[in-house]
Amino acid sequence: MLRRLFSLMLLATLAACATGPEVRVDYDRNADFARYRTFGWVTPLGTDRSGYTTLTTDRLKAAVEREMAARGYAYSPTAPDLLVNFHGRLQERVQISGGAPYAPFPYYGYRQYGAWPGYAFASGPFVDQYTEGTINIDLVDRRRDALVWEGVAIGRVTERDRIYPQERIDASVAAIFSRYPYIAGRGTPAPAR
Repeated sequence: MLRRLFSLMLLATLAACATGPEVRVDYDRNADFARYRTFGWVTPLGTDRSGYTTLTTDRLKAAVEREMAARGYAYSPTAPDLLVNFHGRLQERVQISGGAPYAPFPYYGYRQYGAWPGYAFASGPFVDQYTEGTINIDLVDRRRDALVWEGVAIGRVTERDRIYPQERIDASVAAIFSRYPYIAGRGTPAPAR
């Protein structure tokens, strides 16, 4: 019995570690993705503040450069086919869930008195406070000045994420680009990885 319980706890822990951000994507179905071979940055990027580049911007640029290069896109500081922009947001969230008050029927069978509230079958509300992080990555057709693809990752920000932000940014950007099916110069989506 103890082994079974330990195995279940280990499985639950591994499943919790395997979960990543929720990823959503959208794209222009009329865009000719075969035309795109190079990328550059929107100026200023959405994560820059007060006229200077933030650490978050540098981390996002490094992660996006890696993902774009893996798909065959070359960086071009002048006249790129695609312009890349980012947006990021941290937001405090509160999630309330809970049950009904204690059981409304007699707890001890034939006696007509209710249970002590400590024996309740459902507790009052459970309040979960956490920080939610959102990263948007936009790919813009520079010639048309039109958004052609957008990926968004939404997830909980943990204390570890705050200590090691590059790890979380890398993982989130990789999760977003796992849903980007194109390779530079090809108009048909590549098979999923």
